[in-house]
Amino acid sequence: MPLLKTAVNDSAIIHPPGFYIIGFETFHNISVYFIFLAFVYVITIVFNILLIYIIACDHNLHTAKPVAIVNLAVTDIILNTCTIPSMIKVFLLKDNFVPFNLCLAQMYFYYAFISLESFALAILSYDRLMAICFPMKQTSINTPRSMICIVGMTWVFNLGRVAYSTKIMTRLSFCKSVRVFSYFCDYAPVFRLACNDYSMHWSLASIFSMINLMAPFTFITLSYISILVTVFRMKSVSSRVKALATCVEHIILVAVFYIPISSRTLLFCQSSSQRQKGRRPLI
Repeated sequence: MPLLKTAVNDSAIIHPPGFYIIGFETFHNISVYFIFLAFVYVITIVFNILLIYIIACDHNLHTAKPVAIVNLAVTDIILNTCTIPSMIKVFLLKDNFVPFNLCLAQMYFYYAFISLESFALAILSYDRLMAICFPMKQTSINTPRSMICIVGMTWVFNLGRVAYSTKIMTRLSFCKSVRVFSYFCDYAPVFRLACNDYSMHWSLASIFSMINLMAPFTFITLSYISILVTVFRMKSVSSRVKALATCVEHIILVAVFYIPISSRTLLFCQSSSQRQKGRRPLI
């Protein structure tokens, strides 16, 4: 790897020209992985755009639930676009260098939209809660306008919160390694390379991980507990099956999203604990 010349600003904070993403160096049969990754990306983009187009064109679908679905689709498109094309570029062009500002931009979009996706799943559980537990009040409370307001608040909250955590990355000096052991410009692997104190970044990463995961997941869990209580109070078996059938797709989406990201967060928390004990982090 060629040596990098660093740029020093007026506050003696050293920012390198960029970082080298080296997470893929440990992969075996990497070509198969990238073919699969490209396939998943194309399918994700095409189907989400098609879904948005169908909802936009059909006025009968301009209700609360489709608003929540469009929110999830838009979030999914941006989340995948901010990471997968750069991964494919590494494979095709054999270029794993990411400029400093572009690295921060990728970091911002990834964490902003992974947070928004988590909240989008919680919003869909709210829609199911209203539809099954409060069917008589659904049309008056859970309106398209109220759903747009809820979605808008989650966007303002998450975009602003992640903007702050990304902005403070510029306070760090990177005077040693610029090799990021991850698959993109990941928050924790980048700030671990800093020469100065990054304890604030550790604290924010831990707190925000809980906000991203625990708050929406807790709401989803409580929503489904209420849904199950309501469903099992129904006298008709067919009504129970029909009510639960409307939740199956959402439950699958929740499992697909939360299981991998929860495992990743547990690794981060474990490495944070080891750091406090003075040992080398796992990741």
